[in-house]
Amino acid sequence: MTDIAKAGGSLAIRPDQTGWTDEQAAVLRQTGIDNDVTNAELASFLHLCQRTQLDPFSRQIYLIGRWDNRQKRKVFTPQTGIDGYRVIAHRVIAETRHTFGYEDTLWCDSNGQWRDVWLSASAPAAAKVTVLRNGQRFSAVALYREYVQTDRNDNPTRMWANMGANQIAKCAEALALRKAFPHDLAGVYTAEEMAQADNPSADERHLRKVEPGQGDPWATTPEPQAPRAVNGRSQEAQDFATTAADAADKAALQKVYREAHAAGLLGETVKSPDRELLELGAFLIQRGNELAEPAGPAPHSVSDAVAAEGAMDSAANEGVVDAEVLSPEDDYADAVAQLRAAATEARLENFEEGTEQALGMPLADAPVEAIRALTAQIRPAA
Repeated sequence: MTDIAKAGGSLAIRPDQTGWTDEQAAVLRQTGIDNDVTNAELASFLHLCQRTQLDPFSRQIYLIGRWDNRQKRKVFTPQTGIDGYRVIAHRVIAETRHTFGYEDTLWCDSNGQWRDVWLSASAPAAAKVTVLRNGQRFSAVALYREYVQTDRNDNPTRMWANMGANQIAKCAEALALRKAFPHDLAGVYTAEEMAQADNPSADERHLRKVEPGQGDPWATTPEPQAPRAVNGRSQEAQDFATTAADAADKAALQKVYREAHAAGLLGETVKSPDRELLELGAFLIQRGNELAEPAGPAPHSVSDAVAAEGAMDSAANEGVVDAEVLSPEDDYADAVAQLRAAATEARLENFEEGTEQALGMPLADAPVEAIRALTAQIRPAA
């Protein structure tokens, strides 16, 4: 803990410390942490500082509060800069004696052409960074439209307008480093990645008086109506399940899985052909195993389907979540679907609250490895 103790005196964070001291708490309040912060958020932040060995009093890591409409309160999220990520990576490499490096950063234009230097005055469409750790390649692509920070007029902020190529490259680097060092960087995001979280909402963009007869340049497209529900289940999800049940090969099923994931319907409840109610994601996994082993008996439960292929964690799995086919986003969705299926079989209640407590972070922020590890812990009891 040498680096983290550089603050010195009463501000130094000890490895055995279980709570913030009065002196430390006073300084934290001066950094923007107000009374809206919860004890759980403060405790989690202390644990993260100890685990990453980043010093909040030297601004290597900090808590940022943002209003959450779902929770109706300000939620505090730990953040660091890209330099903090690099410090952690180099420290781990020094301890493990692994090799470490980068391939050249690449930028992509709107036509899909990749370049190793960005000279255009306009922002690139994406950036790609590849981290090399102990001979393994960890690549990540960040799309400009997903990370750009905007003002009330939906224009890029000054930093993103003037240094868009540099900002999106930092986001791609953070994604790649988190893939290369999942255990060391879990639960903390870079300021560049989280800049878009401060983008004005649709309501904020409409805080402007529009004169009668004057068009509103900030008008947004009306929200699409929810799919027609059948017995409490969305018809769109049920249609995906019906198509999956009729699929004759794995390729057709993989297409259904991707479309359902893109539509955000993997968590919807559907009725399977044997009239069993399952989440769509769990049913697609089960159906994938049926197609992978057509000669064997059809599984009667999610646990039977998962066990048939070795808990679906293996990269050699031949079901719908073939590791050679899934993108990182699909891999995450599959991991969540398996976790939900295991929790359902184990009859565990309060899924969202329980998983956040078990993982030590919101499910949306958890790395795939942690989600699969939790699934493995739950499944033996199912």
